Amino acid sequence: MRWLFILLSLTLPISAWQLPQQSRQVVVGTAKSWNSSYVTVTLYERKDNQWKALTASVTGRLGKSGLAWGRGIHPYQSKPYLKREGDKRAPAGVFQIGGAYGVHKSIKKHRSLPYTQVTTRDLWVEDSSSPYYNRHLRLNHEPSTTWEKKAQMRQNDYPHSLKLYIGHNTATPKTKAKPNAGSAIFFHIWRNGGKSATAGCTTLPEAQLRLLISKIDPNKSPLYVLLPQAEYQKLKADWKLP
Repeated sequence: MRWLFILLSLTLPISAWQLPQQSRQVVVGTAKSWNSSYVTVTLYERKDNQWKALTASVTGRLGKSGLAWGRGIHPYQSKPYLKREGDKRAPAGVFQIGGAYGVHKSIKKHRSLPYTQVTTRDLWVEDSSSPYYNRHLRLNHEPSTTWEKKAQMRQNDYPHSLKLYIGHNTATPKTKAKPNAGSAIFFHIWRNGGKSATAGCTTLPEAQLRLLISKIDPNKSPLYVLLPQAEYQKLKADWKLP
């Protein structure tokens, strides 16, 4: 039923859609414009039909080139920009929040949030021609080919030592991820103290990322809403946003 809801939502006009009622946690990210690489991030929770902030707002970084409409659970949009592989834009829209990944043996998290300790055999595939495109893949051997080594999640790069999956262009039980539409989108630790933009992810100070992960409850169907400020204000009432 969940995937049927998602497929039906893709056919609705953008103003006729709204957040699923079962989604009681929303991470809101707003940027000043489509071309801004800075974002303000706040976690909200819905109680008695009212959204209340669970965290203080924090500044993070987005793609170097800004934002572009992604493939999430919101109605399909393509203007002014549509997310493509390698465009250095963060996907805008509404996305399910998935599991956490990291190099640590354990992390502080909700007991229902999946956590994968990443090894040298864990890959995230960004090759559009692969049947595993935009999927986590664990090898039964140590990476040996250039392709395998390039896809390794563990690259001895501290900003990627902890991450939370953002469900952009995610494969469903019946469909594969759309080729060349963008892959490997996560929340992760920001680089150079926030001085560096990303290739499309949302990055946060480590303390704020850990706090966010600790509060995400999969039982509340958490979502990530990422939009430019003007778009957010335009859609806020229709989409029932915080």
